[in-house]
Amino acid sequence: MLSALMLAATLTATPPDPLAGAIEHYRTVENYRVTIHSTHADGEEYIRYYYKKPGFARMEFIRPHAGTVLIYNPTTQSVRLWPFGVRHFPELSLSPGNPLIRSSRGQRVDHSDVGTLFENVRTLREGGNAEVLGEERMDGRTVLHLAVAGAGNFALAGVHSYELWLDMASQFPVKVISRNRQDTIIETVLMEDLEINAALPEILFNP
Repeated sequence: MLSALMLAATLTATPPDPLAGAIEHYRTVENYRVTIHSTHADGEEYIRYYYKKPGFARMEFIRPHAGTVLIYNPTTQSVRLWPFGVRHFPELSLSPGNPLIRSSRGQRVDHSDVGTLFENVRTLREGGNAEVLGEERMDGRTVLHLAVAGAGNFALAGVHSYELWLDMASQFPVKVISRNRQDTIIETVLMEDLEINAALPEILFNP
């Protein structure tokens, strides 16, 4: 006889552990591109983001710092930065931990992909708690609303809890809210124009 959880999953088409399912699906993803809209206490950012396994990342800033491009190469573990666009002087080579290219929340480009987000969420959930808040409609698509919080006062890089809205079709997050121990919002991230396993030209990561 089905348990209540399995019955709910059957009726709603929601898997028993949607986070585990999304993480497992992410392992099949070779690359993706997305437009990121981040809102936080210091302002907001629009970034075109490209990712290719095993860790190549490219950020094209729309605002602020319009025209700035940075590319992380996991082979050399270094970042190339063009403040005024690729092939425009100056070009800088930096460590991914350099304060110049870390966000105001301390995020590094070498830990900026969806896989890192999923691992952080999974770490908080271990010993903490997770809740499926239900299916919703967002921008014409069905999303699954989840909430995850760390045990007690446990926090990861200042984050104690996440709310995630996962696209039911792609299993990618389309919205993420992070909060600290005081339940104050740290950052709200919207992910738009997602393309998974797109034909990304090599020149994007090796210009």
